[in-house]
Amino acid sequence: MPTSTLPDSRTGKDGSAVVRVLSYNVRSLYDDFEALTRVIRACAPDLVLLQESPRFFRWRKKLARLAAATDLVILGGGGPAAGPALLCSLRATVERTEDVLLELTPGLHRRGFATAVVRFGGARLGVLSCHLSLDEEERYRQGGRLLAQLDRLGAPHLLAGGDLNDRPDGRTFGLLASALRDCRAERPWGGEHTFSAGAPRRRIDALFVSEGVEVLGCGVPLGHPGVSEADLRAATDHLPVLAALRIPAERPGGGRRARI
Repeated sequence: MPTSTLPDSRTGKDGSAVVRVLSYNVRSLYDDFEALTRVIRACAPDLVLLQESPRFFRWRKKLARLAAATDLVILGGGGPAAGPALLCSLRATVERTEDVLLELTPGLHRRGFATAVVRFGGARLGVLSCHLSLDEEERYRQGGRLLAQLDRLGAPHLLAGGDLNDRPDGRTFGLLASALRDCRAERPWGGEHTFSAGAPRRRIDALFVSEGVEVLGCGVPLGHPGVSEADLRAATDHLPVLAALRIPAERPGGGRRARI
């Protein structure tokens, strides 16, 4: 259980920004929509990395409904990214977005990434939401593709997260953690396990950042003000991961990019 609340979002006089980020597998909004919106609103995120967002019939209308109900706007993803999506608060200035479809392996689900480059104050951040394969070999290939896609964003600071379908001792999780920093491992806060919501025993959802980003806390928002365990169980089959990050302002003249 959290012993303290995470820092609120804010922008420093030097242009740096404290940003709240939420990663959440929402199972195509098949569960309790009102419980889901209460959880998201209580977490007060600046960025939401969704997995299993609506992507088939009327997916745009369904995703727009979720964004409106949580006072957020759609950055990208959904159908064109095969499920991953990005939402943001009006605090974000959007530089660009790109939806990426990954190669289809016969007999397996199509996967993709939702990506964007955004600014908060003077801080510039590349973002990627993912939902990796259940198949171990395909998942590992997708992990490598994820790192390459992040690098293509060319941003000074990077954030990736989602449903990895892999545990911290797994090969793909390890690949990502070797190139990026596992936010939960670096600054534990709240709960650890994310699946399943009714009886969580596995940590398969995670957030990662590049060097230079300060992790102020990361974990499942158990006991967070406004977040009830009943809502967490009813909202979807995964528990969300909430993090507070301090992102430095971009250096004058720009040109610096994260190294992964």
